[in-house]
Amino acid sequence: MGDGRSTKEVKALVRRAKRFGIQRMIALGDVLYYGASPSRKQIQTLNNETAKIVSMAPRFFIGFCYLNPTLGERAVRNEVDRCVGGKGFKGLKLEIANNARDACMKPVMEAGEAYDVPVLQHTWSQTKIKKRSFHSDPEDTCLLAKRFPNTRVIMAHLTGCGFRGVLAARGIDNLWVDTSGGSPEAGIVEHAVSNLGSDRVLYGSDLPIRDLPAAIGQVSGSPISSRDKENIFYQNAAQLLKLV
Repeated sequence: MGDGRSTKEVKALVRRAKRFGIQRMIALGDVLYYGASPSRKQIQTLNNETAKIVSMAPRFFIGFCYLNPTLGERAVRNEVDRCVGGKGFKGLKLEIANNARDACMKPVMEAGEAYDVPVLQHTWSQTKIKKRSFHSDPEDTCLLAKRFPNTRVIMAHLTGCGFRGVLAARGIDNLWVDTSGGSPEAGIVEHAVSNLGSDRVLYGSDLPIRDLPAAIGQVSGSPISSRDKENIFYQNAAQLLKLV
């Protein structure tokens, strides 16, 4: 929802992204358009918006299914069946309706395992936000991954998770961290690579909140190897989303 939905705007975005070497991009509707806890109908509207964007450039965009776990098992599974099973979305997206530790996460994680798609969990250090009842701290998202070892989890926002978030993610085989978040931060990418390995780090932009050059530059300007950069920019996502 919001700006950027017209065919003209979407095509302009694709052209600009390709100029920076981007071959594929995850598409999501405006997940906070209806607030922290959208209704079932609002969830469907947002996911229909994602499907519309994907249809404008299906070889470029990959849809993720936005969910509100607090709506219950039936609502969650029906929407996953509709979007992943019916529309070909390749992942599940969670924002701030609840904390990742909550019991309502079980149907989401079981659906992710059943369809073999990753779960992208919004994560941010709660030493900064202090709203942990519906925001997930890195420790919460790491616990989620440990509780459901057969479901692949992406912990969003490396910059928001910070250095301690990386340390919390060590040794969790079904967990990846993406590089989206706030403004680029010196040392954070190499810290993640050093502690997790470059095969557990994914490029992320948070477009349109953050612009592509800054997001790309945080990785390309880091003192890591060319192979590490290739993993982060392409190889890891290609394998995680089964694009190869």
